Amino acid sequence: MSNDRAALVRLLMIGRELKRRFPWRPMQRDDGSVTPQQMAYDSEADIVGYGGAAGGGKTDLMAGLAILKHERTLIVRREKAQTEGIVQRIGEILESTTGYNSQKSIWKIPDRGLVEFGGLDNLGDERRFQGRAHDLKAIDEATECREAQVRFIIGWNRTSNPKIKPKVLMTFNPPTTAEGRWVISFFAPWLDKKHPMYPVAAGELRYAAMLPDGNGGAKDVWLERGDSFVMIDGVIAYEFNPADYTPEQIIKPKSRTFIPARVTDNHYYMATDYMSTLQALPEPLRSQMLYGDFQAGIEDDAFQLIPTEWVEAAQARWKELSPKPEMDSLGVDVARGGKDMTILAPRHGNWYDRLKKHAGTATPDGPIVAGLCVAAVRDGAPIHIDVIGVGSSPYDFLNNMGIQVVGVNVAEKAIATDKTGRLRFMNLRSQLHWQLREDLDPANNTGIALPPDSALLAALTAPRWRLRGAEIQVESRDEIIARIGRSPDELSAIILARMDTPKVAVLRAINRRKTTEYDPYA
Repeated sequence: MSNDRAALVRLLMIGRELKRRFPWRPMQRDDGSVTPQQMAYDSEADIVGYGGAAGGGKTDLMAGLAILKHERTLIVRREKAQTEGIVQRIGEILESTTGYNSQKSIWKIPDRGLVEFGGLDNLGDERRFQGRAHDLKAIDEATECREAQVRFIIGWNRTSNPKIKPKVLMTFNPPTTAEGRWVISFFAPWLDKKHPMYPVAAGELRYAAMLPDGNGGAKDVWLERGDSFVMIDGVIAYEFNPADYTPEQIIKPKSRTFIPARVTDNHYYMATDYMSTLQALPEPLRSQMLYGDFQAGIEDDAFQLIPTEWVEAAQARWKELSPKPEMDSLGVDVARGGKDMTILAPRHGNWYDRLKKHAGTATPDGPIVAGLCVAAVRDGAPIHIDVIGVGSSPYDFLNNMGIQVVGVNVAEKAIATDKTGRLRFMNLRSQLHWQLREDLDPANNTGIALPPDSALLAALTAPRWRLRGAEIQVESRDEIIARIGRSPDELSAIILARMDTPKVAVLRAINRRKTTEYDPYA
């Protein structure tokens, strides 16, 4: 009997030690097949997207990776207060809160690692993490976060420990607002049906590199392979002599993957009534949360200026034209510094050509912007340029060159009403935005066609509006930046291109005809 008791004590001690060393493990299936959570836990991708539906075990995955696989972890959400649920779950797994400092939001887990918790409540909050290395950056509910802030934070995903592979984990459900759409393009081969790589199997790796876009900026370029390469005359070259290039010139793409998970993958939730809770949700939220349907309707804000559906319809109408119709207007929004873009929008009737985009760093002064305008304008079309701030310099250069240029101060008083004639506008900016909305309204049947550009879609669906008495006020540029983390430069260029100013050549022809036809004796 004493031997049995001793054996039992030894088993209990072994179990206690195993629990201490491995307090958590990914969900398992009875048939031995790999669960989505296990797949994400073991993934070798540099950036892992996980979730897509409610109940897939996203919080547990973050906690498990932080506790068992990484030394320094940063877990962020849109609001810092929202990380409290993750803190509580880590405490449940460890059966202790030893080492947690609630004032500093830092958890020094004994004999393991360090976990920091933060929020991205306001623009600029991301800079608090600048230069601070973490080998796991976990962005919870990424669709609620601003893309620019997320990209900034993951720039310091690194470690000096060769035994640890740095990883970025983004957990999210399908976006319920237009602001969250950026994750669809970020994981496009898995989520965007229009992407040339779609569909890619769950857990498969694809590679992306940030490459020059030809306009002084950069963009994500998707690649089938993860080999290092260099750029030769703007073309990717995998065959090269490393001795001929500096380390900075040799580009190593980062791998990404997306792994969907649903409530049916979580046997803990399946043992409860959570499934019926999801089934009771109204559409499209039901399809989003229950099935992880990224194609289900994204709900626009009640006061979104231009409904997403209208923009998508205008982009669906667009097709390349050759030859192009006569150009009627060129809208120019000049970069205000930082990450802003100088955008040129050519308009040919109700058909808008592809936007010409230039990084703010590539357009540092008026003469350069003026030169870009001269190169882009056709058929004597007037150039409409925002002259507030930095736009005044290129306006002066163009004007001195004798080119028809119209300086637009969107802060000026509005000069029109809406189509009903009942509503006025707070300023010219609100008027121009609302008139574009009226053009895009299917009820007006204008046939407007916009180029298929995801950044343009995001910009056009960003502003909101309010009604003050009988006056329409559209959200300011600064208000939009504070909410979505980027300037809607594409929209600003489009509303300027929409302006209809008679061409000087046409006016001169009319005046000549009037002079010729004038009969003083008539």
